Amino acid sequence: MITGICRLEIFLHDSFSLKDKRRALKSLTERLRAKFNASVAEVGNNDKWQVASLGIACVANSSVQVDRILDSVMKFIEMDGRFEISGYHIDRV
Repeated sequence: MITGICRLEIFLHDSFSLKDKRRALKSLTERLRAKFNASVAEVGNNDKWQVASLGIACVANSSVQVDRILDSVMKFIEMDGRFEISGYHIDRV
């Protein structure tokens, strides 16, 4: 069993207040949970309205599967159009 943990730094293009940020992140986290069965939480930059730090975790049988899931998650976020990934770090345990 391999656990993949990804920390993403995200820039929100259309966010002009914390309320806009919360609305966009709630929508994103719900869709990521439903589509990829991954755990998702905001883990930093809570008071900045155009920047977010997300923690994403998944479990699979191999590191190849973990990499595939996390790559798909990042592509999904980039395809959304409201978000831009400015940095990320992946750990496998």
